[in-house]
Amino acid sequence: MPAVTPHPHATDVIVVGAGPTGLLLAGDLAAAGVRTVLLERRSQESNLTRAFAVHARTLEALDSRGLAERLLSTGYFVHDVRLLGRAVIDLGRLPSRFAGVLMTPQYNVEGLLEERAVAAGAELRRGVRCTGLRQDAEGVSVDVTEAPAGEGAGGGAVTGTLRARYVVGADGVRSTVRQAIGMPFPGRAVLDSVMLADVRLDAVPGEVPAFRGGREGFAFVVPFGDGWFRVIAWRRGTALPAEAPVDMEELKDVTRAVFGTDFGIRDARWTSRFHSDERQVPAYRDGRVLLAGDAAHVHSPAGGLGMNAGLQDAANLGWKLAAVLRGRADDALLDSYHAERHPVGRQVLRVSGAIVRAVLAESPVVRGVRGAGAAALRFTPSLVDRAALTVSGLSVAYPAPPGAHPLVGRRAPDLPLAEEGPGRPVRLYEALRAGEFVRVVPRGADAVRVAGPGLRVVRADSCRTMLLVRPDGYVGEAEEVPAAWSGGGVGAVAAAVSGAQPG
Repeated sequence: MPAVTPHPHATDVIVVGAGPTGLLLAGDLAAAGVRTVLLERRSQESNLTRAFAVHARTLEALDSRGLAERLLSTGYFVHDVRLLGRAVIDLGRLPSRFAGVLMTPQYNVEGLLEERAVAAGAELRRGVRCTGLRQDAEGVSVDVTEAPAGEGAGGGAVTGTLRARYVVGADGVRSTVRQAIGMPFPGRAVLDSVMLADVRLDAVPGEVPAFRGGREGFAFVVPFGDGWFRVIAWRRGTALPAEAPVDMEELKDVTRAVFGTDFGIRDARWTSRFHSDERQVPAYRDGRVLLAGDAAHVHSPAGGLGMNAGLQDAANLGWKLAAVLRGRADDALLDSYHAERHPVGRQVLRVSGAIVRAVLAESPVVRGVRGAGAAALRFTPSLVDRAALTVSGLSVAYPAPPGAHPLVGRRAPDLPLAEEGPGRPVRLYEALRAGEFVRVVPRGADAVRVAGPGLRVVRADSCRTMLLVRPDGYVGEAEEVPAAWSGGGVGAVAAAVSGAQPG
C-alpha cells in the first residue's frame, strides 16, 4: 500500500469516538496507509449497548472487509419481520447474500471493528476526551484531556493538544466536535424514557423479533441467539430522566399490556433509559472537520436503522479521505460526502419517524388507517419488497451526473467472478477487500485498456457492462461493451440492483 506523503502534522486524521462508526472509519483509513488516531472517552471497553440490528447492506459492507461471517456467528439471523402486528416483511426476497437482518449486540460489532482497526495500524487512545478544537488552512488542533495510565478518566487528568490534517466527529448525539465547530443540530424530541433491558425469558415469543404497540405504549422483544433477549418498552406519558433506573416491574407491566404476557422476564444483566430525538445537522462537513453517525443525525429506534446509517457514513467517507491524503484526489472530493450521505440521513429520519408515529397513534381514525395499510401490505408484494429494500439499505443510491449510465451511483451487486488460481476472489465483494477501486470487465476484455493506479481488474461472465466499483461498493462508472465480449448487458446487472432509488 503506498505510503501517505509526509507532512508536519502529528497524524493525518483524528477520529473522535470509538463506537461502530468511528471504528469502521479508523480501520478503513489505517488499512489505506493513513496515519489515524482514534480517541475514546471511555477508559475501558463497554459491555453496554443500545443497537442490535445489522441490516443486509451493512452486512455486505462488512463482507467486503472480511468480517461478515464472523459477525453472523455471534447473533440470531431473521428472515422476516412482522410490521404493526399484521403485515410480514419478507426479507428473504432481498437481492443479497444476506437476505435478512442479524440481531446481535452492538458490542459484538465494535469488537470485530476494533480488532481490525488496531491490526491495520490505527492508534486507539482510551480515556481521552476531546474538549475543543480549532481549524486553520493547514489542519486542525484538538484539545484533549487524558487520564494517565492506571488512573480514572477524571483523576489526575493531563491536558494537551493534538494536531491532524482532518478531524472526524463520530462522538455521538452529544458530540463535542459538533459543538466545537458551532454546527446546529435542529430537530425535536420524539420519545422520553424508553426502557432497555437485556434479560432471560421463561417463555420465548411465538414470533421473533416480537413487536406490539397499543394505548399503553409499545414493547419489542428480540433474541440475541445466546439465550439473552433485548426488551425495549415505553409507557405513554412517562417523563423520567435518562439517568433514572429502570423499574423491572414497570418493564413487565408494559410488556404484559401490549402482548398479554411478560414472557417471564428475569435476570436482567443490563438496563438503561434513553430519550429519542429526530435531528440532523445541515452540513456534514465544515472545512477540515467532518461529522458522521449520531454526531450528524439521530432518530427514533424504529427499524433499527441508526447504527447501520452510521456505518455506511464511515464506508462512504473513509475511501474519500484516503484518496485525498494519498494525493489521488482533490480536497473537493470530500464535499461529495455531504452530497451523498445527507439525503440518506434525511430518509432515515423520515422512515423511522413514520414507523414510530404509526405505532404510537392514539386517534381511532389514524389507528384504523394504520391497520388498513398494514393489511394491504399482506396482499401487495411490490410494496412489501419496497419496504424491505428501504429498511435493509439496499435501495440507497447516490446522485449521478446528468447523462450518466443508469447504474452509476447504485450499489454494485456481489457478482460472481471468472478469476482462476489459488487466492483469487470468486465474488466482487471479496475483490473489494483490498480497499481499492475494482474494474469489472467481461472475460476477454483488454485489461491493459482498463487498468490504472490503485485499481484492481477482475473479470465476470455474467454481463457485458464494464463497471468501475468504488471502494464502498457503489458504481462509479459504467459502460456497455461490444456484444462479442459477453452476453447479458445492463439488464443482467440491473436485475441485481432492482429497487434502488435515490437516497
